[in-house]
Amino acid sequence: MRTITTITELRAALAEHRRTGKTIGLVPTMGYLHVGHMELVRRARSENDVVVASIFVNPLQFGPNEDLAKYPRDLARDEAMLADGGVDFLFAPGVSDMYPRPMETVVDLPKLGSELEGSVRPGHFAGVATVVTKLFNIVQPDRAYFGEKDFQQLQIIRRMVEDLAQPVSVIGVPTVREADGLACSSRNVYLTADERRAAAVVPKALDVAERLISGGMIDAAAVEKGVIDFLSTEPLARPEVVALRDPETLEPIQEIGEKPVLLLLFVRFGTTKLLDNRVIAPKSARFAKVA
Repeated sequence: MRTITTITELRAALAEHRRTGKTIGLVPTMGYLHVGHMELVRRARSENDVVVASIFVNPLQFGPNEDLAKYPRDLARDEAMLADGGVDFLFAPGVSDMYPRPMETVVDLPKLGSELEGSVRPGHFAGVATVVTKLFNIVQPDRAYFGEKDFQQLQIIRRMVEDLAQPVSVIGVPTVREADGLACSSRNVYLTADERRAAAVVPKALDVAERLISGGMIDAAAVEKGVIDFLSTEPLARPEVVALRDPETLEPIQEIGEKPVLLLLFVRFGTTKLLDNRVIAPKSARFAKVA
């Protein structure tokens, strides 16, 4: 694996592969990798001739009250994991490489980006969309891989690619979970031992929602209340968002019909906010006969 830090060098390294018609897969990350990231790498490796992973802690997506400096970093460890995963090129630029001047150009999805996590982190998804667009322009991948755990981010990137006719296929990869069901996340390292044990309530809350919907509950507010009540049985859990949404548009729903619905959870344990989600098929859709 070759580690590259500048845009010019990466473009030159990829040019010959592109000329010979090889497909390029991109796995964008902010580093401090875990098994969820490596599943993205595995998919990219199996579906492309050349795999590029990027590690860049993007300051544009951090708000003024979010501590960019404390975001976990361990480049040597990440390099070893990516090399073992068969990555061909690691793009690990510094801020001065990606943003040699303050950015005047912003890619924003004001409606999708202001929902849910965007409502409490204004500007966050504009920072994500801007850096992902820049990475797409630099790497020019055929495919790019993102985890379904960050479902809102995935849908925003899909919509951005569609709106801007960017020539890349966005591949969503199912969430990888730890033994107790907790979604793998770089944020998990911030949990104390007690908080980590308590965090197992989050995936169990998804199961509660699925049981309620499978049992025929159609009132979205009632499902959300049932999930909140369940999360409240864990003293260390503070649910910030429990929301049933349309999986494509992220718009709120009042009544569950025959289409699958998305349950999004943001639950805080101490200073750490964990995200999780599940797309749930209603009972009527699950058992509908195929014509």
